[in-house]
Amino acid sequence: MKNSQPAHIHDQEQIVETAISIKGMTCASCVRRVENALVKTGGVESAVVNFATHHATVRHDIALEKTQLLDAVEGAGYTAKLVENDPHSGHSASEHAEHLRVESEGELAKMRANLWISGLLTAPLVLVSMFWHPRAEWANWGLLLLGTPAIFWCGRQFYTVAAKALRHGNTTMDTLVAMGTGAAWIYSTYSLIAHRGHSHMQSEHIYYETGAVIVLLVLLGRYLEARAKSRMSDSIRKLMDLAPKEASVVNPDGSEQKMPLTQVLQDMIIRVRPGERVPVDGIVTEGESFVDESMVTGEPVPVSKKRGDSVTGGTVNDQGSFLFRATHVGSETMLAQIASMVQRAQGSRAPLQGLADKVSSVFVPTVIGIAVLTVLVYAVSGRGVEPGILAAVAVLVIACPCALGLATPTALMVGTGRGAELGILVKDGEALERAGSIKTVLLDKTGTITQGKPHLTDIVISGTWGDQEALAVAAALESQSEHPIARAVVKKAKDLALAIPQLENFEAIRGKGVKGTLSGEMAVIGKLSWVAELATIPEDVRQTFEELESMGKTVFVLQTGVNYAVLAVSDVVGDYSAEAIQLLKQIGVEPVMVTGDNLRAAAAVANQVGVERVEAQVLPQDKAEFVRKYQVAGRVGMVGDGINDAPALAQADLGIAMGQGTDVAMETAGVTLLRSDLRGVAQSIRLARATLSTIKWNLFWAFVYNVVMIPLAALGLLSPMLAAGAMAFSSVSVILNSLRLRSFDGRTA
Repeated sequence: MKNSQPAHIHDQEQIVETAISIKGMTCASCVRRVENALVKTGGVESAVVNFATHHATVRHDIALEKTQLLDAVEGAGYTAKLVENDPHSGHSASEHAEHLRVESEGELAKMRANLWISGLLTAPLVLVSMFWHPRAEWANWGLLLLGTPAIFWCGRQFYTVAAKALRHGNTTMDTLVAMGTGAAWIYSTYSLIAHRGHSHMQSEHIYYETGAVIVLLVLLGRYLEARAKSRMSDSIRKLMDLAPKEASVVNPDGSEQKMPLTQVLQDMIIRVRPGERVPVDGIVTEGESFVDESMVTGEPVPVSKKRGDSVTGGTVNDQGSFLFRATHVGSETMLAQIASMVQRAQGSRAPLQGLADKVSSVFVPTVIGIAVLTVLVYAVSGRGVEPGILAAVAVLVIACPCALGLATPTALMVGTGRGAELGILVKDGEALERAGSIKTVLLDKTGTITQGKPHLTDIVISGTWGDQEALAVAAALESQSEHPIARAVVKKAKDLALAIPQLENFEAIRGKGVKGTLSGEMAVIGKLSWVAELATIPEDVRQTFEELESMGKTVFVLQTGVNYAVLAVSDVVGDYSAEAIQLLKQIGVEPVMVTGDNLRAAAAVANQVGVERVEAQVLPQDKAEFVRKYQVAGRVGMVGDGINDAPALAQADLGIAMGQGTDVAMETAGVTLLRSDLRGVAQSIRLARATLSTIKWNLFWAFVYNVVMIPLAALGLLSPMLAAGAMAFSSVSVILNSLRLRSFDGRTA
């Protein structure tokens, strides 16, 4: 993607993003014009305009007045208004989607009415022109009376937009239609006046029906295009429809009241009854129930919820009634965040759009030049001015920059929207394009291939202490760590109701272990090689360590004073991990396991799921280096879910974060899988490939259409009316081709 950038580089902390709704754009050249106007505004870092949504996303200095952005757009000849996004006003994505729906329905109603009027005026024009020849002079004047409103009233939008563009020194798609239909009317009127008293001559040179039919067909094409476009934002509406319109808020006095969702505030207490949807995100404060969270997790089995458990807006309460405290409301709920992410992705641009943008920027002036040249060639060659004018009208009308402008954004909108329905969130068009060319995927073991819920299987002591004392010391050391293995040790100690001693001077050595002071004596737990640097490891401890490691378990050594213990932890492979690995292989992507575990433990898991290449004993800080290693052979994807994975996710050509991972991982990733189902990795790559294939076919069709049809029109092989029909079909076909992505399921390779 090539966006003009101002010379001044702004402090990223002072950069904000503003969304603008734009009216008056009719072709891809309009997009370029608006972007240039915005980027030239002082304080703007970048601007991306989406022709399919008629929205601009502008990154600019926080000090810049937003009205300056509106002035820039209006200065380029278009109408603009801000799309507000107040996190406290309600579900902004939902409100925006609803606003677009209402606006779209209103526009469609107006277009439909204008289309009917155009049809009623055009029908008699065509019938008279086709079946009454030669005509009486009064009939020819009657055609003028019908043709004038059919061309100028029904097609007024073409003339007003073209005139506005001309005032700003620009040309658009409407310029071509206005010139074509205007030329037909002017020539016909000239012939009508010049041949007064000669009705036969008048009839031979009148083309009011041509101009009227062109207007009718272009209006029909735009109406069908608008209807198809309205279906492209269905994914956001479907997402936001999952949230109820109101919530049952419990007042401090115990009474309840129904409250619109937009008025629900953080910390309010809300009651959810059986069969109702949870309105916002929160924490259960009273009662127990089972909640269907399949929209988030993909799992059909309802999840038990009790006091202290979190609930997500949009999920369905299966049975039982409970109260919960709202923690995230409005645009801060998970559902609204997902919708906003989809909205941002749909408003982004794929790098493939660059060529189309360059062509579109010179398209209209080039077509006008070809039309003028056509008239001159016809006149000079002796074929006559009149056939030249008709051929020029056909050239003007058949040219379709709209198809070029719609080729990429329509496919991107439908593809990312379908992805959201499948639990795949794509960050932007660039991430989607990179996903389509991934050759290798690096998979973190813990929490990605495995369930990330390890449990303590063995504790073998050496020294003067007992099992429980050793476990209590290990829990004291691990209690301040967030690593899944550390949590397994602490959980075991708590399950046995052990008294965990107070640890002092805690220190975590990344990729090696942790240490601290207990009762004035140093205690350490971690990898054998690291503990051996701090103390002399007894031979029996080494032997135990190697025996447990040979079983494929993750093994650690605990040491304090003369006492040692060997702890072994095992994790369970994810339900769909083996199937996910096979799906990756079937689509030509090589899976590679990257883990900090020893080679034996890693190999045991790899064998279970079918991974043939393993990178073991990799320190967290070195994962990014392994990504670089594989990037030599092609584009690499990295799948992870933790803070430790963030650098590798950023280094990879495509970072894929699992939905139950950390916020840091999700912010770094280009794709987020809402469901902890590893099959989503192959599914996301297939979706990207399907979307890219659609974009390429759209662009191919748009280019070939214009390259073939414009010369045919110039040669006089296409009548203006046929040209108008072909032009209308061109844009609609691109949109319909993009809408095929709605049927993508990604279940098979």
